[in-house]
Amino acid sequence: MYTKLLTNQLFKSLCLIAIFMLISVISNAQDTTFHILDDSLLVNKDTIVNDTSFRSRQRSGKALSSLVEYSSFDSIRFDVQVQKVYMFGNAEINYDKINLKAAYIEIDFTKSELFAEGLPDSTGEVVGTPVFEEGGKSFNSKQMFYNFDTKKGLIKYVITQEGEGYIHGSIIKKMSDDIIYIKGGKYTTCSHEHPHFEFRFDKSKVIPDDKIITGPAYLVIEGVPTPLAIPFGLFPNKKGQTSGILIPTWGNSANRGYFFENGGYYWVINDYLDLELRGDIYTRGSWAIKTGSRYKKRYKYSGGVNMNYAKNIIGEENSTDFSKSTDFSFRWAHKQDPKARPNSRFNSNVNIVSNNYNKYNPSNTNSYLSNTFQSSVSYSTNWENKYFLTANLNHSQNTLNRTISLILPELSFSVNRFYPLRKKERVGKLKWYENMSVDYRMNMKNQLETYDSLLFEPGTLEKFRNGMKHSVSMSVPLKILKFLNMTNSINYTDRWYAQTYEKRWTNDTLFSGNDTIVGYVKTDTIFGFQTARDFSFSSSVTTRVYGILQFKKGPVRAIRHVLSPRIGFSYRPDFGTQQWGYYKYYVDGNSNIHKYSRFNGTVFGGPPDGKSGRITFGVSNNLEMKVRSGKDTITGMKKVVLIEDFTISSSYDLAKDSLNLAPFTMSGRTTLFDKLKIQYSSSWDPYIIDENGRNLNKFEWTENQRLLRFKNSTLNFSLSYRFSYRDFMKERGSEMGAGDERESDKGTQEELEEINAFPEDYVDFDNPWSMNFSYSLRHATTYNPQTTNNDQTTVQTLSFSGDINITPKWKFAFRSGYDFENNEFSYTSIDIYRDLHCWEMRFGWIPTGLRKSWNFTINVKSTLLQDLKLSKKKDFRDLY
Repeated sequence: MYTKLLTNQLFKSLCLIAIFMLISVISNAQDTTFHILDDSLLVNKDTIVNDTSFRSRQRSGKALSSLVEYSSFDSIRFDVQVQKVYMFGNAEINYDKINLKAAYIEIDFTKSELFAEGLPDSTGEVVGTPVFEEGGKSFNSKQMFYNFDTKKGLIKYVITQEGEGYIHGSIIKKMSDDIIYIKGGKYTTCSHEHPHFEFRFDKSKVIPDDKIITGPAYLVIEGVPTPLAIPFGLFPNKKGQTSGILIPTWGNSANRGYFFENGGYYWVINDYLDLELRGDIYTRGSWAIKTGSRYKKRYKYSGGVNMNYAKNIIGEENSTDFSKSTDFSFRWAHKQDPKARPNSRFNSNVNIVSNNYNKYNPSNTNSYLSNTFQSSVSYSTNWENKYFLTANLNHSQNTLNRTISLILPELSFSVNRFYPLRKKERVGKLKWYENMSVDYRMNMKNQLETYDSLLFEPGTLEKFRNGMKHSVSMSVPLKILKFLNMTNSINYTDRWYAQTYEKRWTNDTLFSGNDTIVGYVKTDTIFGFQTARDFSFSSSVTTRVYGILQFKKGPVRAIRHVLSPRIGFSYRPDFGTQQWGYYKYYVDGNSNIHKYSRFNGTVFGGPPDGKSGRITFGVSNNLEMKVRSGKDTITGMKKVVLIEDFTISSSYDLAKDSLNLAPFTMSGRTTLFDKLKIQYSSSWDPYIIDENGRNLNKFEWTENQRLLRFKNSTLNFSLSYRFSYRDFMKERGSEMGAGDERESDKGTQEELEEINAFPEDYVDFDNPWSMNFSYSLRHATTYNPQTTNNDQTTVQTLSFSGDINITPKWKFAFRSGYDFENNEFSYTSIDIYRDLHCWEMRFGWIPTGLRKSWNFTINVKSTLLQDLKLSKKKDFRDLY
């Protein structure tokens, strides 16, 4: 034991003497910091060292420009005569921006060079091969040489990553300007040491953050050379977006011939704007041009524009199935950053398509299945958060009936509710009159409703209907007996129009389709400024009554019932009298007199006809209970809503000479298990009817000894349920406590938001399975006076989708629904996905319906080589 201890002490002393001698010798040539780590001597990696023997003095001559830090976990041997250091076992060197790790490193200080390689382990396998990093680039190799002064290196059997790709080389020469020359190399986007595919070449040049240039290259898959070769290779190596050619897909369509689709060019104009030009061409004459541009300025705005134009020729000319159409689509999305202008907003979402565009040129499944498209361009601003202005351009179209509605533009201006009788400086309690408030709203609209085929016909501008409406409201809230809330209000509406309408009977002949009509009502448009005013008064009283039933035992601890009765009165004069001039008369061919409004058909309508003095009354109900809950660790209770709302209401009109009492309406809604939504509404008439269904001024109680007669009812059920592996894990995590549950919810929500941000064809292997289920039922019942029976209709919709990981690399997904009216499945799709590491395989099948088709694709995952793929498909458009 004593001999062994003496030997260890002697070894430590000799090591220290060797270090001092080495530093003394090389101090005349080098300026370096040494950090040594071995079995017997441990020195922390710290550039601030108190012992001067570990820091060299200021040097002259051939000195390195920066400090060199090196270490080894096995041993370090110093050769003082030749000024070399030999490091063994997990050796590491840090010099300037260079980091090198290897099992063996040799430093020659006289030449400012180093050499690194791996060493065989006990089994003979070479381990610890050099890993060289400089300026964010990494090189994995078997051997390497590097010169600190020239910054040139020679690396053998190297693997390095450039952008999204990996370069393998037998010999690589790194120059001082970071340009790399490669001999005997291959390029791939596969991260494996032995890649699944590669482009092999003899010579190559790599220009950092620019391009990779190769000589003749050929494709190798799983080590097997293929006849696919190119005379030279040019691979982009820039970070971010790069301009380039978009390779088209090709194939054969039964109805449109051989084709090239989606070929074109992508142009990065600058850091804020790009442009994509694509085109389709078919041998039977169909073609399409597609343009898209995106723009973004940080903290200002972002958006994109897409314009597409297509000539669709289906079938052969002179055949029965031949069709030819010109189609287009325009999409513009713009979003302003909230930080750009806090007091104003400008956003747009424009989506305009021709009738058949998505039938032959859909961009995704949702576009194909949609038949209603809407657009909106809006700008809003305010002044001191008191005055608000909004301008909108709106568009709506239906590709089934080909109707189009345009609002160009719609302006609205409003003033925040203000209190004109309040003093600027409040003194004491507010008087009742100081709570009187006034608000003002203005709305202006220019609207056109037509068909898409008539949109650009002459005279379209004359068909626009426009007008302006001013609304002023004044209200005074009062508190009565502490529990009753009373509100009195006066409403005034003023409408301005540039045209009105007059009707007259004419005995002319009208041809409508295949029908001939002799004598009809003709409507004339009278241009000129016209106004239409009306006003009304209303008053209402509301309160709330609470009832609570508590239990000391059992899972239910309390039940609360909230009763909200209300009663009100409203009055409106008869604006249909001659003194107002809003209504006129015409006589038909049978000498019948008809009353009509001159403002019928205008954008805001006109004042209502008839006097009204209506008393309204109703009562609303809400029912909740508290139950014990083990998930809530704070109160131990959970609130459960049994009935969200159940309301009974009606009214009595004092101004009518008969049928004063309006039908009673009952409506209610609730949600069960946080998933099932139930809504109910019904109408009950207090008066009897004749055989034609017209009301008579006799109560049901007088004739049939019943209070009310059933008119109609509607019952709606809707269930939407989503369940996945993440939801299952969240529920398991909730057992850990309320705090853990909240963290789990937060994480899951963030994950779901990330998933929703992915495109339609994104495959999430991190979620092993998921299910989506949606069902709705609407049951309507209406009393039929002709048959004295109730007519019933039921409408049901069902949709479901899901996916499951069959294995860690296989995923199966589906989407479908059921049409209960036609007793058949609705749009159905089945997708199979295979993760092939650097490749991916997809098979999509739509077995039935108008989009019946299949598609098989195997392609490289990386977007850099996204056009390296094989596709086979049966297009749904071939069925037309």
